[in-house]
Amino acid sequence: QVQLVESGGGLVQAGGSLRLSCAASGRTFSSYAMGWFRQAPGKEREFVAVISWSGGSTYYADSVKGRFTISRDNAKNTVYLQMKSLEPEDTAVYYCGADQHYGGSRRSIEYECWGRGAQVTVSS
Repeated sequence: QVQLVESGGGLVQAGGSLRLSCAASGRTFSSYAMGWFRQAPGKEREFVAVISWSGGSTYYADSVKGRFTISRDNAKNTVYLQMKSLEPEDTAVYYCGADQHYGGSRRSIEYECWGRGAQVTVSS
């Protein structure tokens, strides 16, 4: 398994931007698709974005499409989530996960391991 650590969360005003990072250690990072999910208080964990092993394929939830960008740097064992035009509804704990399937999944149950999460709070 890989070990994952998220960073870059914080408090931002609506319309602002943040970039989350997820650093991986352990087994070969490039053998995993990487996904970002989020969980707001009282709600289930929901899919945000996923990127394939190579970075050549990405997929986004409709709620973030056009505002968020997922990317990865396999040389640095890191996956990123650039978030722009943030809205109060984006407030949640954001988790990165590792999935051994090439393209990655939108289903959290498919993920082998998770980081501990990073809090993102968007004020109105």
